[in-house]
Amino acid sequence: MENNTNGGNKFASKWGFILACVGSAVGMANVWGFPYKLGSSGGAAFLVIYLFFIALFGYVGLSAEYAIGRRSGTGTLGSYAFAWKHGKTDMEGIGKVIGWLPLIGSMTIAIGYAAIISYVLKALTQSLSGSIMTVEPGPWFESFAFKTFSVVPYHIIIVIVTLLTITLGADSIEKANKVMMPLFFILFIILAVRIALLPGVAAGYKFLFIPDWKLLADPKIWVAAMGQAFFSLSITGSGMIVYGAYLSKDEDVVSGAKQTALFDTIAAMVAALVMIPACFAYNMDPARGPGLLFVVLPTILQQMVGGRIFGIILYTAVVFGGISSLQNMFEVVGESLMHVFKGLSRKVMIIILGVITFGIGVFMEPIADTEGAIMGGWGPWMDLVSIYIIPIGAVLGAISWFWVLKKEDLLDEINTGAKKKYGNTWHALGKYVYTVLALILCIYALAFKVAF
Repeated sequence: MENNTNGGNKFASKWGFILACVGSAVGMANVWGFPYKLGSSGGAAFLVIYLFFIALFGYVGLSAEYAIGRRSGTGTLGSYAFAWKHGKTDMEGIGKVIGWLPLIGSMTIAIGYAAIISYVLKALTQSLSGSIMTVEPGPWFESFAFKTFSVVPYHIIIVIVTLLTITLGADSIEKANKVMMPLFFILFIILAVRIALLPGVAAGYKFLFIPDWKLLADPKIWVAAMGQAFFSLSITGSGMIVYGAYLSKDEDVVSGAKQTALFDTIAAMVAALVMIPACFAYNMDPARGPGLLFVVLPTILQQMVGGRIFGIILYTAVVFGGISSLQNMFEVVGESLMHVFKGLSRKVMIIILGVITFGIGVFMEPIADTEGAIMGGWGPWMDLVSIYIIPIGAVLGAISWFWVLKKEDLLDEINTGAKKKYGNTWHALGKYVYTVLALILCIYALAFKVAF
């Protein structure tokens, strides 16, 4: 394999790159966040706005992150330094400093993610044993959701397994996602077909696909959909840069971004096609936050014929989605650490990430009550991430790529390997539309303390 400037590997194929990027984007934001935000934000009206932002952000924001990673040949820290060095004046020192905020964002998300995926793994093991079919979902969830050190064995397994999938860099990431992502889609499609056979699902499909156009006048729905689009595509000024660094110069980054956005959207939709109609069929609330996965769905599974089997399928798919996202966060941070500390080996880097993720994350384990209200350390931690770090990181990234880096440098990289040429219109969309929308989202989040 070819080596990039920081010693990492290139993805062996375009589809390996796409699947790895889809794996990063597909996670709790899709299988948990999207259904419950759609359920609490107007259903199909939210979906229409969300699809608009996904198309826009994928076209300019995501492709720009791929491009800057490939241009610099490295991940978050190196890419910010590169962008600020290659502006109208050399301000590399500023870039080296501000790159740490989105990088810290990736690490803090990873810590919180690992905790909640541990809950999913616990639900999977109880589906395998069959015990999830006999528990009372609310008290069962409370039995570990209110307690620190309640899912330690599952937590350790999630951290170790995910770290093992990045031991060889792009090579092992690509191989893992070539297995996990197809299985993710297959498993959720099986679930969606099963849910379609339930009585009473028609109201769920109506809620999902027939908009109440009056709701488009509600600015809160626009902001919620925009925030979900940013989070779902992992455009946080950090997450996707490192995968761009592992992309061959022969590949079309805009085409890759479009395909990532497409499959990410399909993942969100198949998750919604499972959860929304099921909630309507059983008169359950689809806007329940963590309770959707751990109270609402177990209640539904207990009432379904073959519920245990479908519980295994559901939680296996969610574990795959969670690990693939966590994998990206670890690689983002690990690559940047190796970029800054040249003598740091991948093995030592993996050990450091494991110790930090579990050492802090074990105190994040108490996450929510049966109504989805965030409790314990996890809630304030993830609020810090989604209210402050993610929106600010997205703005810093947008400004760095579209306002600081010379336009000709960004367009040259965008057009490298491209099947069609992109010029002033593409750049103007990024500079005057994408960046402004990122800034609006950031100001709204900070002013109203709204978590995305």
